[in-house]
Amino acid sequence: MEHLRPALVLTLLFTLLTGVAFPLGFTGAAGVVFPWRAGGSLIGHGGKTVGSALLGQNFTQDKYFHGRPSATTDTDPNDASKTVPSPYNAAGSGASNLGSTAKPLIERVTADIAKAGPKPVPADAVTTSASGLDPHISAANAERQIPRIAAARGVAESKIRDLTSRYTEHPILGVIGETRVNVLMLNLALDAL
Repeated sequence: MEHLRPALVLTLLFTLLTGVAFPLGFTGAAGVVFPWRAGGSLIGHGGKTVGSALLGQNFTQDKYFHGRPSATTDTDPNDASKTVPSPYNAAGSGASNLGSTAKPLIERVTADIAKAGPKPVPADAVTTSASGLDPHISAANAERQIPRIAAARGVAESKIRDLTSRYTEHPILGVIGETRVNVLMLNLALDAL
């Protein structure tokens, strides 16, 4: 009994300290130092929240830049024991877990390469990210979509190229990460043209 009381007090103390005070302290500090990021990096347009800079969306119209393929799924509404593709489903975040020799993966990538147009095809145009929610595409992937978007919008390719250049993010300190473009932010800028 003499060991039980200190054990319970320490358990309660460390639960409150590490489970409540520590997370609340970091959340509060993040809200002060990085308010936009701590709030989910939400992007507004026309007075409404249209998405997050951290999560991709499924753009399929020719007049928009298309993001990376997404392997996220959701429960099949007709059979709860199965799943169906649900691109950019944040509730189903994750990769397909198919190995590089898996027939379904090879068939999907082969079909995506055939749809992608002229070779070479950037890897991110036909492969999914680990989360299935990547909001960025490579600069090479964005560049190869410009002719389609310019034709669909009736705008000069040079105008789309200039806009893409303005929304291109470069590696941090010149070495951390890749040159990339946030698809949602670029598509919103396209609509504002």
